[in-house]
Amino acid sequence: MVANVESDDAELVGMGLRVSVSPAQTAFYIILVMLGVLGNATVVCVIGKSVIIDGGGGRNSDIIIINMALSNLLVSVMRNTLLIISDMGLELYSSKEWCQFLMGVWVWLRSVNVWSTLFLSAFHLQTLRRVTPTAGTVHRPRGPPKTLLLALALIWLLNYIYSIPAHIFSTNGNVNTTETLMLVSSTTRPLLGCVWNFPSNRSGLAYATTSMVIHETIPIVLMAITNLSSLYTLYTHGRVRSSVQDAPVIKRVPAERRAAKVILALIMLFIASWGTSIISVNYFNYNRGTSAEFLLVIARFANIIFIAMSPAVLALGHRRLRSFIKSILSH
Repeated sequence: MVANVESDDAELVGMGLRVSVSPAQTAFYIILVMLGVLGNATVVCVIGKSVIIDGGGGRNSDIIIINMALSNLLVSVMRNTLLIISDMGLELYSSKEWCQFLMGVWVWLRSVNVWSTLFLSAFHLQTLRRVTPTAGTVHRPRGPPKTLLLALALIWLLNYIYSIPAHIFSTNGNVNTTETLMLVSSTTRPLLGCVWNFPSNRSGLAYATTSMVIHETIPIVLMAITNLSSLYTLYTHGRVRSSVQDAPVIKRVPAERRAAKVILALIMLFIASWGTSIISVNYFNYNRGTSAEFLLVIARFANIIFIAMSPAVLALGHRRLRSFIKSILSH
């Protein structure tokens, strides 16, 4: 979000730096937001129904996918739909109390979104290592989902704690409020007249830098490491033939390889989307210059690309999603 300073050049009350957006850009953004809402809602409903009805194979991974899609959906509904309303010319403003609530929710959901995506990649790597074809592991029973649910609950809880400063240091803007500091993990510009109000620019910059390291840089590095490790593990599994040729784990390798490709595509999409946003927003934070406004537009679209396109990537590798989409298209 932003740190609060005074300026006589503000264009709109509480709206901060207003980036000019063409009608074509607005239309494209609306399409992406609607894809994000409909796509992620479909993922949650279809896979959620299969988890409830069928508690069999693949349930743990399905729960993680639902968690990631749910965080995508909530970001789209709570944040991006309001951006559409703002871009269509309706000036929305909130009280200080509502700004504190909304800013906390926005930071919370975006941070959960990052770590939920990383968790999917890490879980798949753990699954691949657990099915290594050695004696005593082929028929190992599936672990209870309670541990998984506890891990997901921990993601939501820890990120909620991280979002508390967003509640404490948020306020509604005024005529002289402009944008001087932006945080990657929440947004690229103010909304509903809500802005940061840190005690000083130094404390605001410290929080923004900490956010970038903990919630942007570290997860992306870990995503890259886990996916490379998954691909290497699959490569070694594929070379194990001979005495355990008919073992269940060997038969699972092609399916796991397909899943790894889908997850790799998903993480690459996330890294490209998130990385573009990080570069653009931090250029604005630390350099400004003539290209700052253009980079803010790029960052805005980069933030929505992953949310909009991830359901399509998941559909490529999830049987129930493909079946549902085919049944919809056939009718």
